[in-house]
Amino acid sequence: MNHKQFLIRDANSSDISTFMELIRLKAEFDGCLDFLEATPKKLEDTLFCENPLAFVLLAEIDGNPIGFATYHRIYSTFLAQPGIWLDDLYIKAEYRRLGIGEALIKRLCQITQKIEGGRIDWIVAVNNTPAIQFYEKMGAKIIQKSRFCRLDREEIKQKTAP
Repeated sequence: MNHKQFLIRDANSSDISTFMELIRLKAEFDGCLDFLEATPKKLEDTLFCENPLAFVLLAEIDGNPIGFATYHRIYSTFLAQPGIWLDDLYIKAEYRRLGIGEALIKRLCQITQKIEGGRIDWIVAVNNTPAIQFYEKMGAKIIQKSRFCRLDREEIKQKTAP
């Protein structure tokens, strides 16, 4: 593949169907297609609304969407500063190793600096060696002493039941 120029841009509501397909590819890659509940309506209501809950960066080559990063703001009490939580980063397989992931991370760094943020956090699957190597190459520290925790819908419901 020749090295074409790529563009990183903020997604907008006209990108919903494109973004939906990229989400589906990410779920397939992660082996959790059965858990995919996103719909165009849900994306519109939560991401492309007056007060978005998160933001989407799209990567494109010649107007062809090839990847994305989703993120939202967080706050660190230890730093007393905001930061960014990188929720998902995905690039279609045939476009990996072209610098697109690095460009997405750099854009997130610019956004973090703009909000005077202190850090960018995310998780990576322990068996995703290529991603771990990429993130370490980008300067990320893989923190082994922390564990990802989650209360799912059912647990939340049980904890709030009368």
